Amino acid sequence: MKLSHEGQSPDQEALTGDDGQFSLANVAPGPFHLTIMSTGFASQVSTGILPSGESYTVPQIALALATAVTEVHVVLSRTEVAEDQIKVQEKQRVLGVVPNFYVSYDQHAVPLTSKQKFELAWKTTVDPVSVGVTGVIAGIQQAQNNFSGYGQGAQGYAKRLGAAYGDFVASTYIGGAILPSLLKQDPRYFYKGSGTKRSRILYALATSVICKGDNGHWQPNYSGILGSLAAGGISNLYYPAKNRDGVELTFENALIGIGESAAVNLLQEFVIRRLTPNAPKHELASP
Repeated sequence: MKLSHEGQSPDQEALTGDDGQFSLANVAPGPFHLTIMSTGFASQVSTGILPSGESYTVPQIALALATAVTEVHVVLSRTEVAEDQIKVQEKQRVLGVVPNFYVSYDQHAVPLTSKQKFELAWKTTVDPVSVGVTGVIAGIQQAQNNFSGYGQGAQGYAKRLGAAYGDFVASTYIGGAILPSLLKQDPRYFYKGSGTKRSRILYALATSVICKGDNGHWQPNYSGILGSLAAGGISNLYYPAKNRDGVELTFENALIGIGESAAVNLLQEFVIRRLTPNAPKHELASP
């Protein structure tokens, strides 16, 4: 315990006995503050006035247990943060309809795990709108009599639809999940949204052949380029025999894929975000 007097010093201190009793001698008369302290208990303060030449008996004091204050810091893992970011991306639909899942408006988005890359590919390929768009493409091909070996009529359309959807699934899985997982690359387009128009155009074109690695650094887009080549090679398995050009068709489809990617990136940078109702505010890259 500690005894202090208003305007006087020094303070007097004493330890209680086993029975909790204590006494102080030669205490100056006048107002005093008595502070009782013990480890694990809340301090108690008693005040009083000691008359000159008299003793003072302090009323019994009971100490309460000290209140423990525990701080708990909850920190999400990188996987959980990425999962939350994916949920935001899955709400991105052009005109509120067409999926726009492979775009991040956060330049500092957490890299995806292999599982998340495959989940994103799955949700993209089975989305009803994606399937519907593929059906429209097959219809255009039939109207133009592309891949004439498929013929016309319902049977010809079904073959074109199967081929178009096969191209879509193969390119999405190979270029958006399998190779990015093996090569540790991020298959998403990272919206720039700032700078001069020229810098944004060059950025959009460049990202058709470069991408972010899971380490956050830019690198050649091996996943996208090899994915286009692989998808083009696989397409030779189901295209009509008369339309199979072997290596030529494979590289032709790969170049077409790269060109389409550059065109889509330009649209992403300047048009699509304005047409996406649920697009979040983007975070700019560090200069």
